[in-house]
Amino acid sequence: MTEKLYLALDLGTSFLKAGVYTRDGRCLGSCSEPVRDERPGPGIFIQRGDMLYDAILRCIRGITSRLPDPGAIAAIAFTGQMAGCIGVDEHWGDVTGWTCSLDSRYLPFADSQRARLGEEMFTIGGTVAPVLCAKYEWFRESFPEAHKRIAKYLLLNGYMIGRLSGIPIHQARIDHSLIAWTGLSDIRARSWSETICGKLGIPTRLLPEIVDCSAVGGFLEEGIAKSLSLAPGIPLVLGAGDKVSGCVGAAVLGEGERIFEASSYGAISSFVREVRQDRVKRNYDVIGGIDRSGYYAHKYIQGSGIVLDWFVDNMVKAGDDSRGAFRRADALAAAVPPGSQNMLAIGLLSGSAMPFDADMRGMFLGHTLSHGKGHFYRALLESFTYDLALTLRSMDACYPESAGTPIKLIGGGAKSDLWPRILADVCGCPFVTLDREDLALWGAALLAARATGDIRDIREAAKARVRPVQRFDPDPGRHEGYQPYVDLYGEMTLAMKKYYQKLAAL
Repeated sequence: MTEKLYLALDLGTSFLKAGVYTRDGRCLGSCSEPVRDERPGPGIFIQRGDMLYDAILRCIRGITSRLPDPGAIAAIAFTGQMAGCIGVDEHWGDVTGWTCSLDSRYLPFADSQRARLGEEMFTIGGTVAPVLCAKYEWFRESFPEAHKRIAKYLLLNGYMIGRLSGIPIHQARIDHSLIAWTGLSDIRARSWSETICGKLGIPTRLLPEIVDCSAVGGFLEEGIAKSLSLAPGIPLVLGAGDKVSGCVGAAVLGEGERIFEASSYGAISSFVREVRQDRVKRNYDVIGGIDRSGYYAHKYIQGSGIVLDWFVDNMVKAGDDSRGAFRRADALAAAVPPGSQNMLAIGLLSGSAMPFDADMRGMFLGHTLSHGKGHFYRALLESFTYDLALTLRSMDACYPESAGTPIKLIGGGAKSDLWPRILADVCGCPFVTLDREDLALWGAALLAARATGDIRDIREAAKARVRPVQRFDPDPGRHEGYQPYVDLYGEMTLAMKKYYQKLAAL
């Protein structure tokens, strides 16, 4: 009997990726396709639906052309971007283009909505970082004639499933993991919020049906299947957004289990059973898990990895490749004592998402003639860790059952010899690196296997295929010494707001 395979598709911003997996976690092949975008003016960032769809078809063909038996693929599931929208007409035609948070034309509408409905979006919807709701209002007001043609506002997985299956537009779906950042959901009820949608004048008929992440959204259309060398009628599984799919792949599916992704947008996710919020600090969201069994207390540190790339490219790199430059930056920073010799950084060069502060920019405080590149790089690493530590304090107060549990560590930062030690020392809990990097794709494959009934206990299946590599335990003395820096970082991020505003106004 031919072994069943599961195709996972990652709908990223810069690249689309595909991977084919066996039920026991082996990756039999992968492929990626760059994604083009349009940037005709400042703040405009659009990716056309047809372009994204064609790139997905190329990605799938790149996989199936190398498989001995592509007919063994039993299901296809999706992961990828978690915030944005694409408006389509009743025939799945792209009206708006895919527009994510990088297209900033919606921000005035987001500010206005937060002023009017920020409390409801947070307490009902679980988020301080809504996107789709503001995109809707921006498009409705800025392009009224085109808006009239829109039959549904969707996320990318729902759009792709519609194109690949040809289902009627009224059958479009969205999964639990994606609803919080629309700004339109009732996160506890896993439904669209009548309160928020009503106050914003958004008809719920324009929104897709909400389903579990392992729900089937459609079946591969016969003609498309033939062009891809796949069997017709393959189930197309909603899957989950990349952060949640990564949690599935890393087996972060039990109460109190946590993971930190040290990547372009550093993110902490903690599996929880119910919604509890810090209504004062508002420095984390609560987003949907893969089904009704739980949620994730979640916070992302906006652009943290991008800022580290920027610093290394501009201040450290000198002829060597990026990997070598990061190793050199790590070595320079490792020679600097904790606290960067009384130097503090704010590394949020493009603002803060949680808590929301669009005025936030970068700052180095306390540097003297004795500080060098290693101090500045270490101060940036420490600044993002202070931000995480403040979030963990907030999460631990609301979810004491999670406090102190080890945090799984993934992403580019997990390859550093230095940053995991800083994370453990500042946060006061162990960090553990893992033995696989394809967690979002593997998580999507697990959801595909769950949808077909080939696995029943997804947590046990995930746990069996990911293992710890290295554990970093906190040093009690360094942890105690870091806490005044964490406190000062919290004070400075609040105190600097008026100065950032004054500077921007000059």
